[in-house]
Amino acid sequence: MEINRRTVIRGAAGAAALTAIGVAEGAAGTAFASSSSTSGSSTSSAAYSIALDSAAWSYDATNDVYYQIGKMYVANPAATDYENLSIYVPGAYLTATLNSDGSTYTATVNKKGTVGKYSAQTAPFVIPVNTPGYAGQAPATSYSYSSVSAYLEAGLIYVWPGLRGRDTSTSTRNDAAPWGVTDLKASVRYLRYNRDALPGSTNNIYLFGMSGGGAQDTVAGTSGDSPLYTPYLRSIGAAMQDAKGRPLSDAVDGVMAWCPITSLHEANLSYEWNMGQFFSTSTRASGTWTSAYSADLAKAWPNYVNNLGLRDKHGKRLQLSKSSSGTYLAGSYYDYVMEVITTSLNNFLSDTTFPYTVTTQGGPPGSGQTGTSTTYETVADYFAALNSSSTWATYDSATNTATISSLEGFVTSQKSASKPVGAFDGYSRGQTENNVFAMGLDEPSHFAPLTRDVVKANQATYATYSDWDSSYGYAEYDSDFAQKDAVGKDIAWRVDAYNPLYYISPAFGGYRQSQVAPNWRIRTGIAQTDTANTTEINVMLALENYGIKSMDFATVWAEGHTEAERAGGDPTTNFIDWVASIVAK
Repeated sequence: MEINRRTVIRGAAGAAALTAIGVAEGAAGTAFASSSSTSGSSTSSAAYSIALDSAAWSYDATNDVYYQIGKMYVANPAATDYENLSIYVPGAYLTATLNSDGSTYTATVNKKGTVGKYSAQTAPFVIPVNTPGYAGQAPATSYSYSSVSAYLEAGLIYVWPGLRGRDTSTSTRNDAAPWGVTDLKASVRYLRYNRDALPGSTNNIYLFGMSGGGAQDTVAGTSGDSPLYTPYLRSIGAAMQDAKGRPLSDAVDGVMAWCPITSLHEANLSYEWNMGQFFSTSTRASGTWTSAYSADLAKAWPNYVNNLGLRDKHGKRLQLSKSSSGTYLAGSYYDYVMEVITTSLNNFLSDTTFPYTVTTQGGPPGSGQTGTSTTYETVADYFAALNSSSTWATYDSATNTATISSLEGFVTSQKSASKPVGAFDGYSRGQTENNVFAMGLDEPSHFAPLTRDVVKANQATYATYSDWDSSYGYAEYDSDFAQKDAVGKDIAWRVDAYNPLYYISPAFGGYRQSQVAPNWRIRTGIAQTDTANTTEINVMLALENYGIKSMDFATVWAEGHTEAERAGGDPTTNFIDWVASIVAK
């Protein structure tokens, strides 16, 4: 099993590191990494108290909400403009008195307070991770009830942390990975550090996010208390122990991820296997070196996925096999992918009443731009459109179900390869994700060793093409991989830290070296061109194989890169209801 030898070696080192820093047993048998200090900064002493000030609450009397804005959640912040959070609490959970300044309140927990299904002792915390493209999440700078109303009315406690990201670096500060998830973990630790002063249950913390946000909450949900993050957390003075010296955890109870852009280390390969191999335009046009590169990436992916050791619910090993046409379009893994696509289409048929109108998205998510609309009067009309280029979807009117016979047919009809070859780790470092692992301001970096290996193995062939440039060669990858960040860690360490499979797949050295969230809800638009279908499938399978308690997974037909929900369901309402269903168990 040769996925990444460095990760396997690091697994043993990680286990040793976990022992070295100390492991204590917490509530419900959770292991927490401890630290001898809440400050790890080598450049400054603890400048901020991370104790919640119970005399600093503001109050929205109209909506009965207590809140605090701009609370520093680490002792030695590297970025005071981002490393602060806001807390919004339903008024019933606190008993407060007006301070002498006439504007702030001193509040204590009202243990008898209830809102809906929750009490001041059971209310869950929810944390948004709104970081598209792994960008930063700006903290709140003023109070707004409308942005949190749905959550508070349901009895949840809403925590909004600022998080650094690929777009927040400055000339003196590098905020690239893994700082975004590090900050997220630090904010979770802050809540547990202050749990005696806060209402709610810090055993019930739920993350939710879309796209890069879905990716980062997936990483955080799989990497609870991972030793890979310890040096980063210590460097910013995250809470490693409570006031009594008991170890704290950054593990969470649940994750809601819409269209998570992960796992980046293999994404170039899966994109070409799932989508790129079926297209021959732009960077995949015949006669270009990138067309050969596309084919080689697609050929490399089956070896990777076969080594993951994924299994279905019946314990059957899922693997790809060679096919008579195309690149490894056979085997139990291929059949599983086809089953997921078929289920998505059949859910759509069950949910949809015809006539059915499709409105294409005319711009990026959230832009408000709409494209063209097409109305299909009958199911037969719709399937005629699906099969306009080739017959790959067959409809049975007696059962109102469909059968899919070809991944190629589905992809060419519904899921075009809109990204260039090297869709994530670009050969010229030009993709968004190259900035996720940037070594400094405007210094995008290569980060994918699997991609580097493909380039090295085939570079002599690529060099025979007229559009090849020596700057695309594997030496550029090696140069980037050798660099270290301010904490002294190289690209391999940082990529492992941002790879959810590193923690939940036995193919990687971090397997069972972290506390994995037991509850998951994953949704994705099946027609999104941003990632391969295999992205969410592999995370879901690895989590189920790991043994997590609860998995709610669905791909949504005819939806793209958005907060996809079946039958037009409201994402916020569905998330709130899901949290309630978990807490009620």
